[in-house]
Amino acid sequence: MAVDAKLVKELREQTGAAVLDSKRALEESDGDIEKAKEWLAEKGLATARKKAGRVAREGVIENYTHTGGRVGVMVEVNCETDFVAATDQFKDFAHDVALHIAFANPQYVDVSDIPEAVLEEEKEALFEEAKESGKPDNIIEKIVEGRLEKLYAEIVLLRQPFVKDEDMTVGELLTKTVSEIKENVQIRRFARFELGETVEDAPEDED
Repeated sequence: MAVDAKLVKELREQTGAAVLDSKRALEESDGDIEKAKEWLAEKGLATARKKAGRVAREGVIENYTHTGGRVGVMVEVNCETDFVAATDQFKDFAHDVALHIAFANPQYVDVSDIPEAVLEEEKEALFEEAKESGKPDNIIEKIVEGRLEKLYAEIVLLRQPFVKDEDMTVGELLTKTVSEIKENVQIRRFARFELGETVEDAPEDED
């Protein structure tokens, strides 16, 4: 179908997608903008998965200090080439991640980074709490799964709603960045410091 240029422009403004991708998405979605957004999201996810295994050793170590100097963040964000590492888009992404960490205070980059002992202890506590409801075991399992997902959204960087746009998670922002940059991008590790924080209060070092 022929796609109205105004629709292409509107989709680009809402998603940041390239002209050809926006046009193709609208063609595949019969001019429906919402369906076109879904098409672009799926395409971006597929692109990210394809690139996930590629080596990413270039990048930046971004520093962010919150106004007043009470919170500081250092985060390593990797990509595949020094060319991409020098682009404004990649630098802006790294800065946004550092800013997010300063405000949201995650403890881990991804769920897989949570120590098994910590995760098992949390699951047991949630299970015991859910058992008090007197519901059947299969319902209790779903309750525990739901509460774990809520916990991940609180302490895991990639699961947290992005502070500058809470309609997407940091993980979704990462996927979008990969699809636009067309290189594997990884948030490797971070450290967050808060003035007056004791060693016991601070999250474990990420690696």
